[in-house]
Amino acid sequence: MEEHGGGRLLFTLALNFIIPTAQVIGGVHAHSMALISDAVHNFSDFVAVLIAYFAYLIGKKSATPANTFGYKRAEVMAALINVGVLIGASGFILYEAFDRLMRPETVLGEVVIWMAGIGILGNGLSALVLHRDSKRSLNVRGAFLHMLGDLFTSVAVLLNGLILLYRPWYWLDPLLSAIIVTFILKNCWTIMKEASGILMNATPKGLELEKIRDRLLRIPGVCGIHHMHLWNISLNSIAFSCHVEVPDQTVKNTEQLAESIRHELMHDFGIDHPLLQFETGPCGNGTLLCEVSCKI
Repeated sequence: MEEHGGGRLLFTLALNFIIPTAQVIGGVHAHSMALISDAVHNFSDFVAVLIAYFAYLIGKKSATPANTFGYKRAEVMAALINVGVLIGASGFILYEAFDRLMRPETVLGEVVIWMAGIGILGNGLSALVLHRDSKRSLNVRGAFLHMLGDLFTSVAVLLNGLILLYRPWYWLDPLLSAIIVTFILKNCWTIMKEASGILMNATPKGLELEKIRDRLLRIPGVCGIHHMHLWNISLNSIAFSCHVEVPDQTVKNTEQLAESIRHELMHDFGIDHPLLQFETGPCGNGTLLCEVSCKI
């Protein structure tokens, strides 16, 4: 993330404090559970962006002897914390929506429309501000999805207000709240899967070890590739380790080969942190995931 990415998070943070405050006041006045649920969702976004900002600051710290890969995974952990915040908010929304379905209340459509309009403006601007950094940081992507989800739900709440101006369908308000929750939980599942994969050192999505090995075996001087591991350090940094079997030679003679391998890994697969161990014969059983892996 660029240096001014923190500034974008701060700007979004301010917006997401003002928006839910106004929506809660308007929702209580209008007796709209949909508006209040949207406000709760928006306030969870304030918490989410606050967490994202602190994780961004922590992630900028350099590597230390205690944390040799640095602190970039703080942003991944922040994304999981944000998922927990959203799930908690969703539980509150569902509880209140069910209560309103059992005991419908009159909803003031005009107030709902105005407050939803504020939400559309603020959430749309927030999503636009975070969109660029969301492609490079799972942490910011989590905050961006919060904003995008809020934008769509605010549009839905506004449509609900328009309907209430002409039809006394007060049951529609809590029903819309439940639909909003479905959208929220869908986004939670997406973020949780990706963040969990990174924390579990899973093979990054879109990369296959077999294809990487086949590509490296075509490099002159490489006799075999085995004991391969591929994982994310952070969303935009990929680490790779393997044993490279080469003819018997001095260590100095492997430097040019190592450079060729690093170039291919970066150019073809986006792997920016390769760890190569050269050997003159296969260890373990010499397979993709040789038996050495079982002893680690």
